Amino acid sequence: MLEKIKSKLSIIKEFTGFLWERKLWWLIPLMLLILFIGLVLIVSHGTVFAPFIYVLF
Repeated sequence: MLEKIKSKLSIIKEFTGFLWERKLWWLIPLMLLILFIGLVLIVSHGTVFAPFIYVLF
């Protein structure tokens, strides 16, 4: 299990290094925002707060 986590973290590290090297560092906040919105939607899927969150989108 620890190996899977390490491989996923290395992919993230390599991707951010690629963005930084190609001067695409401005995409990093955009990617974080997309991940945050995705996590909010996944977490709120079955909760009572889902109708209120879906109104935002």
